[in-house]
Amino acid sequence: MTTSSMRREELYNKTIAYFEEKMPVAETELHYSNPFELLVAVILSAQCTDKRVNLITPKLFYDYPTAEAMAMAEPEVIYEYIKSVSYPNNKAKHLVNMARMLQEDFQGVVPSDLEQLVKLPGVGRKTANVIQSVVWGKAAMAVDTHVFRVSHRIGLVTDKCTTPLAVEKMLMKYIPESIIPKAHHWLILHGRYVCMARSPKCSECGLSEFCKYFKKH
Repeated sequence: MTTSSMRREELYNKTIAYFEEKMPVAETELHYSNPFELLVAVILSAQCTDKRVNLITPKLFYDYPTAEAMAMAEPEVIYEYIKSVSYPNNKAKHLVNMARMLQEDFQGVVPSDLEQLVKLPGVGRKTANVIQSVVWGKAAMAVDTHVFRVSHRIGLVTDKCTTPLAVEKMLMKYIPESIIPKAHHWLILHGRYVCMARSPKCSECGLSEFCKYFKKH
């Protein structure tokens, strides 16, 4: 093992130990009660806050509780429910077409397989990984803007990891499989509330002693 990979392994061990102590429970902040609702919420959350999504989904879920119900709606109708999120026109189309495909190809059941999930309109690799991880407890690492930023700042990934997929692969290499679903939320929540894009709260962060970003600033 090279010195740099030994150092990286030590960094991961310290980071994991910190989060295990600081955030023993780490879960999605999206409100949902079944896999279909989570899929809808994750599609809506793209480039939008979970807080905003949670404000609009109760009525949407009440009126369209299943893929079957949503498949019969028109995008213009769904738009009225979700118009306060980012890109509501696109998302309304995605939701209706996603529900229709779920009905036609998957009997209304949200699949657990990455290849099948990414076939659904509005579902990219990140969304599919969230569903695999949160619903099915699979070792899937969804890399959103928070995970991408925090991983680079701490030094969990190298500067060569310039894409979400590269970050995902490196995190998967060093984080034990059993805690990957939780580690995904650790990094998201840390990025959302401590290691923000602007004005990160370094003075409140227990990772600052070995954080690459903190050493430079």
